[in-house]
Amino acid sequence: MGNFFEMLGASFFLVMGLMSILWAVYYVKKNAGIVDIGWALGFVLSAWAYLIIGEGYAPKKWLITLMVTAWGIRLAWHLYQRFMLSGEDPRYQEIRKSWGTQNTDFKFFMMFIFQGVLVVLLSLPFIIIAGDSEPGFQGIELLGLLVWFGGLLGETYADQQLHYFKANPENHGKVCREGFWHYSRHPNYFFEFIVWIGYYLFALGTSAGWIAIISPLIILGLLLKVSGIPLTEAEAIKTKGPDYEEYIRTTSAFIPWFPKK
Repeated sequence: MGNFFEMLGASFFLVMGLMSILWAVYYVKKNAGIVDIGWALGFVLSAWAYLIIGEGYAPKKWLITLMVTAWGIRLAWHLYQRFMLSGEDPRYQEIRKSWGTQNTDFKFFMMFIFQGVLVVLLSLPFIIIAGDSEPGFQGIELLGLLVWFGGLLGETYADQQLHYFKANPENHGKVCREGFWHYSRHPNYFFEFIVWIGYYLFALGTSAGWIAIISPLIILGLLLKVSGIPLTEAEAIKTKGPDYEEYIRTTSAFIPWFPKK
């Protein structure tokens, strides 16, 4: 794993700095959705730090860095368009209401820092890859690249479908059932998970790669049980009512599948 702790320390320093700067922006704008942009860009910063510091095989380091950069920049831009230009994510509005008015900014600061810690932890596959000095590529790494690419395309397409649906004034207050959204209530989350499976498979080309399974498992837990589906659907039920409840009854929550009649 080469200079593991040096890479880990660099990532922690960069991500904590990024999250602190973004919290300062939040303090002025009062839009906590910027933390999600920090989530995406934090991985990009970490990957480039590992590229520079890591003592692994250079072509492999460059490939994983470019993969993370493409994914992170696309996600950050999408989140910026969706929540920073059009208003704060309703999930954070609900969190603010539940916290009340006392020490709210400090609580959000701690949330920003916690998100940063998660970024450093979840970047484990990238550290493993950047520290692997074994030359050449294995089949499992190429499979990981293909899985990652499929997940990135699927997530991009799902986000675009939802964006175009919401951009049509006639769809205000309606539930999107177009494209991937006909088969899954959260296809963007599903393909996000596939992206992380791709990172894990890529890391399996190293001797310590099996440890990287922790990253997609944490991502899956966050999406299914914490900040993904539960908060998103709670808000959707409030705003769309019976139509979304019917959507829940007929449509798979995560894995795309044919809807129930």
